[in-house]
Amino acid sequence: MYKFVLIIVSITVLSSCSKSLSKKEVEQYTIQGKEIAQATAKKLGGTLVEKMKDGGVKDAVPFCNAEAINLTKEMSDNFNVSIKRTSHRLRNGENKPNEEENNIINNYNKLFSEGKKLKPIAQLDQSGKPHFYAPILLQKKCLACHGEIGVDITKKSDSIIRSYYPKDLATGFKEDDIRGIWSISFNE
Repeated sequence: MYKFVLIIVSITVLSSCSKSLSKKEVEQYTIQGKEIAQATAKKLGGTLVEKMKDGGVKDAVPFCNAEAINLTKEMSDNFNVSIKRTSHRLRNGENKPNEEENNIINNYNKLFSEGKKLKPIAQLDQSGKPHFYAPILLQKKCLACHGEIGVDITKKSDSIIRSYYPKDLATGFKEDDIRGIWSISFNE
C-alpha cells in the first residue's frame, strides 16, 4: 500500500511540475487575450477621449480615479476573466503588480531598451491558470496625463492629477514608451 501511495504522489508531482500550455493553447489564449485587452482598451479609452473632449484633464482624471477600476471589473465579468492593468510606475496603488507581473514588466522593459519587438505572452501563472500578458505602449493622446510635466502636462493639469493621486509616478513618459502591461487571468 505504501509503495502504491508513493507512486501516485510521485506521478502527481512530476506531472504538475511539467504542466505547461500546448502550442495550440498558447495561440488560443494569445488570440483571446488580445481581443479582451483591445475591447477593454477601447471601452476605457473611448470614455477617456470623451471626458477629455468635454472638459480636458479636469474631467478625465476624476473619471479615471472613480471609474477605471470599476470599468475594468465590468469587462472582467463580461469575459469571465480577471483583467488588470499594472505598471512599474503606478498612478493608482490598487494596480500594484504582483511578483509575476513585476517580472513580466521588467522583462518587457529590458527588451524595449534593447530595441527588441515586444510580443504578448500566454502561459500558466503560479496558480496554474492560463494567463495573458501584453505591453501597454503609451499613445500620443495619453501624453496630456502621462507625458512630461511642463512639456505635455501643464502645471494646472499636474495639480489636478496630484490632487487625486498624491503618490503618482506615472508621468514623464514619451509616445510609444512602455506604460505598463495587461494582465489577464482566465478562469478555467
